[in-house]
Amino acid sequence: MQKHSDFVQFTEVTPSAAIDPARHGWRAKCLQRLIRLDLPVPKTVALPCDTVRAIAAGQLPDVDRIASLFGGCLVSIRPSPGEPEWGGPNTVLNVGMNAGKHAEYARDHGLAFADATYLGFVQSYAIHVARLDPDMFVAEPSPEALAAALAAYEAEMDEEFPQSPARQLTEVMRSMARAWEGTTARLLREVKGAPPDAALGLVVQEMAQSFGPALAGAGSIQLVEGVTGAPQVTGRFRGHNPANRKAEETLFLVRDKRGRSLEEAAPKVFAELQDYCRACRTRLREEMLIEFALENGALRVIDAVKVQRSSRAAVRIAVTLAKDEVISRDEAILRVQPQALSELLHYQVDPRAPRDRVTRGIAASPGAASGKLVFSAADAQASAARDERCIMVRRETAPEDIRGMHAAVAVLTERGGITSHAAVIARGLGLPCIVGASDLSIDLREKVVKTRDGRTFREGDVITVDGTSGEVLAGQAEMLEPALDEWFTTLLHWADNVRDIGVRANADTPDDARTARMFEAEGIGLCRTEHMFFDEDRLTVMREMIFADTVKDRKVALDRLLPMQRADFIALFDIMAGLPVCIRLFDPPLHEFLPQDREGMRELAEALDRPLSEVTRRVEALSEFNPMLGLRGVRVGVTVPEIYEMQARAIFEATVEASKRGAAVVPEIMIPLVSAKREVELVKTRVDAVAAAVRTATGAEFTYRLGVMVETPRAALRAGEIAQHAAFLSFGTNDLTQMTYGLSRDDAGRFMGDYVQQGVYPEDPFHVLDEDGVGELLLIGSARGREMRRDVTLSVCGEHGGNPPSIAFCRRSGFDYVSCSPFRVPVARLAAAQFALLDPRDKK
Repeated sequence: MQKHSDFVQFTEVTPSAAIDPARHGWRAKCLQRLIRLDLPVPKTVALPCDTVRAIAAGQLPDVDRIASLFGGCLVSIRPSPGEPEWGGPNTVLNVGMNAGKHAEYARDHGLAFADATYLGFVQSYAIHVARLDPDMFVAEPSPEALAAALAAYEAEMDEEFPQSPARQLTEVMRSMARAWEGTTARLLREVKGAPPDAALGLVVQEMAQSFGPALAGAGSIQLVEGVTGAPQVTGRFRGHNPANRKAEETLFLVRDKRGRSLEEAAPKVFAELQDYCRACRTRLREEMLIEFALENGALRVIDAVKVQRSSRAAVRIAVTLAKDEVISRDEAILRVQPQALSELLHYQVDPRAPRDRVTRGIAASPGAASGKLVFSAADAQASAARDERCIMVRRETAPEDIRGMHAAVAVLTERGGITSHAAVIARGLGLPCIVGASDLSIDLREKVVKTRDGRTFREGDVITVDGTSGEVLAGQAEMLEPALDEWFTTLLHWADNVRDIGVRANADTPDDARTARMFEAEGIGLCRTEHMFFDEDRLTVMREMIFADTVKDRKVALDRLLPMQRADFIALFDIMAGLPVCIRLFDPPLHEFLPQDREGMRELAEALDRPLSEVTRRVEALSEFNPMLGLRGVRVGVTVPEIYEMQARAIFEATVEASKRGAAVVPEIMIPLVSAKREVELVKTRVDAVAAAVRTATGAEFTYRLGVMVETPRAALRAGEIAQHAAFLSFGTNDLTQMTYGLSRDDAGRFMGDYVQQGVYPEDPFHVLDEDGVGELLLIGSARGREMRRDVTLSVCGEHGGNPPSIAFCRRSGFDYVSCSPFRVPVARLAAAQFALLDPRDKK
């Protein structure tokens, strides 16, 4: 015979009972708070986590004592983990139901009610406690169904269905305790943020039965709508009609022309429920959903949980609670997950609508869009010209696809990871994007997409890309509009008042800059000028410059590009209205601007009026075995200095022109891919000479700041000597991570999931900054830079700049600002504020 454990086994939940959420779980503590609010909560007993662990190990509490507290009434058993998000085993209702209770209920309340109650308990016990096949226990209530369920249980278990309430209580608690300790349950709750040693409490509560001559039933009520957060009485009530005890009916809560409502059938009860919700809101400082039961017209409150809410509802609820002085502004800031803001900036698939899922990939850029399938950038542009919404599908994208991405409403790729080309550009454009959808087979020649389960989608078929969840849906899904409303704006303004690290945006075009201003970025931290050259009219001139045989011919082509670049920079300076703009000089290898297929080379030969053989030879000569580590960045500026000279002249002439029309402009010029001090010296000498020439030609005075983009490990290690010639050091963590790991971000998605799952890396280092490796380079570089030049500005301008844990590292390390894609600016603003509130001593 098993012995009872000798520690405190259980506690009756009363206003003064020692209920600790760390030991008894959130549900037990919440029920105690409801009792303290004088809500009519049925008798409840809480089992602490040490008791539940003992039950899982075979030590039983004094079940007879627990049962005696309820005087023969049926009970429910519910999980009570430390946090509601962690889930838990299924609740089991009507524990204690047996043949004797069935006869009693049949006599007092009718056979139908007795059969339904007993059958429901047998089904729940068989499936969740005895772990029998659910398909054997799915019948609707009837005397025959009850008899069949009892017979099936006996046949499977070689014993009659347990009739002892104490044994039922024992087996249910043991099953729930062991289910919590199972491997699958452990993994699921860890995904939701639970620690590996998270414990479970249990709550045993007297059942409120829906019988009696007056209105009876059960339901739930909340005072806000869960998708929008707007005030609205929402919920359900399923009860028995007093005029017909055999008939169940579902009532609306508020008056509704479609049928009866609880407000009409029991106005006093309806008013009490609203009062209870308002009391919970004020005293528990949260919008709560109340589960209730009517037992012969008497109201019983069974439970209360935080209202399930979408991201947009979470923002509105937090701000409203703060404005109503239920919580503080600081607490409102802390209650909203920063990443959740991404969902408010874009259209989202309505969670209430049905989904026909085709496949799943990596959610690379949030938002959702529906459109017709296209398979090339040219087709995307043609579709946009016809004013047709299209989704561009590629195996992976390349720089020449940027025009197609601008024309499409979403992007879907078979390959790639979170920092692949498609992902980075899509986030910058605010374009929904899914990458790494490896279950798809894309035939670009036939313009067909096939899935592993045999579904086929052709050019022109409509699909939906949900970049928030990573799901590809068939057809056109129902959407929610972006929620850039007063609650969103208010929350971010509160955040700005407390954060202590700057937030800029990466913006390559005037549209990007306007988006950055809309999201109140404090400037542009990275303008990638090469993206300006991919427009069709500029691409031809760019190719002419690449094919130039002499410096003179190259300058002729660059002179044609100069006014285009100048106009771009004037537009950026005008939009940013005096805010800082950091312009990165030309970075990519030259071959990226050249066609790679024969048809493209033929068209280029025609445009340049050169033999196809010459074009082919030149393209092959410019190709490199590893172009990302070849002739790019500052190496182009040193070996082909005319390019950087043209860009510097365009920047300075735009500075003079924009300063005439508005606030004074102080441009920041950033040299990419530096690895040696001498590179900076060479470029600085040429840039200074161009600045002097522009001052002489225009008669205007202006200042500028020259800095370095730290993307190579050597630059981080030699940051001290580099800082002698740099007003700022901006760490480009995308390339710095690639070079530190020796890993291509475009290819990492193929195996990164396996690496993370097997514990090689704790997280994808292209998604979350690797603090131990790449982070140490940032610390070394920043420390050596500041040691040489105390006023040097430090920043991070890679994709990590919009990732909350990475922002925390930058803030902790004394960086001045982070820069991220425009649509991640709100995320960064809120995350920075939260870190300032959680650890005000964390910086410098």
